[in-house]
Amino acid sequence: MEKHLKIRNTLVGVMLLAGVLGCAYTLHQLQQAQAVNQALRSGGEINNEDYALQRKFAEAYFQGAANNYKHAVQNYSQLLESADKQGKFSQEERAQIYFNIGNNLFRSGLIRLVNPDGELQDEAKYAYAQGMVAYEQALRLAPELKAAKFNLSLLHAVIPHNMQIAKREQSGMELSNLPIGLP
Repeated sequence: MEKHLKIRNTLVGVMLLAGVLGCAYTLHQLQQAQAVNQALRSGGEINNEDYALQRKFAEAYFQGAANNYKHAVQNYSQLLESADKQGKFSQEERAQIYFNIGNNLFRSGLIRLVNPDGELQDEAKYAYAQGMVAYEQALRLAPELKAAKFNLSLLHAVIPHNMQIAKREQSGMELSNLPIGLP
């Protein structure tokens, strides 16, 4: 009997120790997540390497908010590439990234000037076309994404019906990993 009590007490002690260690680890993770959330709210920098994808997303978001659309699109594209390699994003998260790419391209097209003859500049046309592709990709991944549907309809309203897109050389704004059209 005494032997059984010692074994039982040892098992309970091990389980208690495992529980305390698990609680301490969870508390540590929670504190890290709170620090990352605070940095995101304040526009600060995320220094924790465990949150590299979140850091890249925040960089892209704040670049877009600062009207630096070209770099925002590049960062979102890099985020998609690294997420593809790591397999860390769900369909909905990927759709949200494509939606953000479309938003930045749409805004980039809106700030472009028109030519003296009243036509859109080629950069605006190109940004609009790439924005449409990004919105369509977002909708392919998450058809219920109402904001992407709305922005795509807005984009269609802004684009002239007879718009011809000139061929462009490779640039930083090209999204080579975006398929053209819906499958």
